[in-house]
Amino acid sequence: MIAVDVGGTFTDVVALQDGRIRTAKVSTDYTDVSGPVLAGAATLGVEGATVFNHASTHGLNAVITRRLPKIGFLTTEGHRDILDMGRVWRPAAAILDPRWRRSFGDAGRPLVQRYLRRGIRERITADGGVLFELDEAQARTELDVLRRCGVTGVAICLINAYVNPAHEVRLRELVREVLGDVPCSISSDVSPLAKEYARASTTVIDTFMKIIYSDYTARLEKGLAELGFTGQLNFADCAATLVPSGRAMEHPFRIVFSGPAAGTVACAHFGELIGEKDLLCADVGGTSCDISVVTGGEPFVNTTFELEHDLVVNALANDISSIGAGGGSIVAIGPAGEIQVGPDSAGAAPGPACYGRGGTLPTTTDTCLMIGIIDPQGFAGGEMTLDPALSRQAFEALDSEFTLAQRVRYAYEMAVNNMAEGVFNIAIKNGVDPRDYSLVAYGAAGPMLLPAVLDTVHCKQVIVPPNPGLFSALGLLSADQVFTANRSAYLVLTPEAAPRIDALFAEMEAQLAERLDPGTRVTFHRSMDAHLVGQSWETPFVPVPAGTIDGAAIGTMISSFHDTYEARSGNRFEMLPVEGVTFRVRAVLDTPKVTYPEIPGRDGEPLVPARTTVLRYLGDLDADGEGAQEAAVYDRAALRAGDVLDGPAVVHEGLSTTHVGAGQRATVGRYGELIIRRK
Repeated sequence: MIAVDVGGTFTDVVALQDGRIRTAKVSTDYTDVSGPVLAGAATLGVEGATVFNHASTHGLNAVITRRLPKIGFLTTEGHRDILDMGRVWRPAAAILDPRWRRSFGDAGRPLVQRYLRRGIRERITADGGVLFELDEAQARTELDVLRRCGVTGVAICLINAYVNPAHEVRLRELVREVLGDVPCSISSDVSPLAKEYARASTTVIDTFMKIIYSDYTARLEKGLAELGFTGQLNFADCAATLVPSGRAMEHPFRIVFSGPAAGTVACAHFGELIGEKDLLCADVGGTSCDISVVTGGEPFVNTTFELEHDLVVNALANDISSIGAGGGSIVAIGPAGEIQVGPDSAGAAPGPACYGRGGTLPTTTDTCLMIGIIDPQGFAGGEMTLDPALSRQAFEALDSEFTLAQRVRYAYEMAVNNMAEGVFNIAIKNGVDPRDYSLVAYGAAGPMLLPAVLDTVHCKQVIVPPNPGLFSALGLLSADQVFTANRSAYLVLTPEAAPRIDALFAEMEAQLAERLDPGTRVTFHRSMDAHLVGQSWETPFVPVPAGTIDGAAIGTMISSFHDTYEARSGNRFEMLPVEGVTFRVRAVLDTPKVTYPEIPGRDGEPLVPARTTVLRYLGDLDADGEGAQEAAVYDRAALRAGDVLDGPAVVHEGLSTTHVGAGQRATVGRYGELIIRRK
């Protein structure tokens, strides 16, 4: 089995063969994203592999940077500005700012320019009736405008089409007649759910992803075939569940945010192996720190997510928050002369100053190199040699009154504090006490920086899993293959509604069953999003019983709603009726998962460090300005189960470095994981 995670700075590739994990790390190339993927695959070899699981931020980066194709947007006449208005929400920091504008609005950087958003004369009522028939002559005129504007795709979202898709289906046929075989997404097919704006934005993103990923997928499949791959290519979705590439391209909006989600699944799977089911997960790469929560062994999943503030996508997604704190975060001087770290990043090109690729600004990687945590000869598995002199020049060039030692020390502390604040905020947001949770540190820079947050966040311990630099990619070998279907229908839960709800679930399960090969082992999971009658927002993932939905099943659904509502809000209102809004089925296939080999214990011979080193700027900045600490250096491959490492210590491995601080102790677990606690 092979998995690849395309990140903003590096492309990580892992292979599992005969119980052995092999890894490769290649710099991401924005001009040809498939190139590094194929290069890593060629390094590890793909002949005989049964699956190639893929996660990427390629589509996400295209949206964020607005490197997007030109598409048209068709909606009911009078509603062409729905994409500009969004939900009319402001972020908390902008509530009193009269100059604030949403990033994707017409005054900012719209996804679809207003002249490409066209109104179509038609109207479906909320109950599915036809108020105005589709004006096909007017629709052809508007489509001809889009043709002359040179659009390469069309997104269609008509009012109430989730109840009755007839007009959208016919409009798609007209698109084919006027514009030819261009990618075209209709909301009733992409996201047949209530609430027009979220349905519209999801459909627009789906159209973009069809254009972006179709050529990419074709190049990837061709390249893998040339390398001898004959297995199944799967794409991970926003909840890091796997979908065959052909099916993923039917609705590619689901894969737009797949990369960070894979790390959460990897944490949940590994946590189950070591008996730790309550986890704070922090993936620190070159550009960002992605933080998520696993409670009781299950990642926290949302029914929607935001690509930018209020830019909503209707897809099941692991709840992940990103902060601009990574190895490439730039160290700068603020307006008051203070040291700032991030959120700007040096990325892969030019990268940190020590890369020698033209970067002149110091970064967190330069900071750790100056301290001595990073081995300049062993970076990225020995494939890169770093230049500490360039890091020193970058720090000396800062316009600051601080000494060099203070600049490096404060840059390190600011980087750690940024991550500590992010982890703590996510814990509070999810209502968990960090003292009851273990912090999983992964990503190339996670083990290097996150153990230092122990004294700030006060989590139970820090866990550094095996192969932390490629742990998100390993999550793709820990994921299930899942197909999902959902339908919106506003139905008050009474015995009279049972036949309609039963028909909805039967239809969805039949639809999913048609996608599966005969004899496939599959488990169906039902749920619904519902609210108390009169509420505007739903409580998601309320369990729904299997089998026929009758009066007794309706009673069970009502009880399940009140239990779920109470667990989330702390309140229970059994006297109020419950209304179902969205009904959902997930088909979970029996999928092979990665296994981690146990490492042997130490057989008599004592644990001896490979060498010692001096870590500068972390101790007291005395008269000589060095703040030196003597630290033991270990090779992670030489560690054995049960070994104990007292800090300060540095543990080197191919694609990551772990720093055990002064006053901390690391214990090696049975799978080679490092458990770091305060002494």
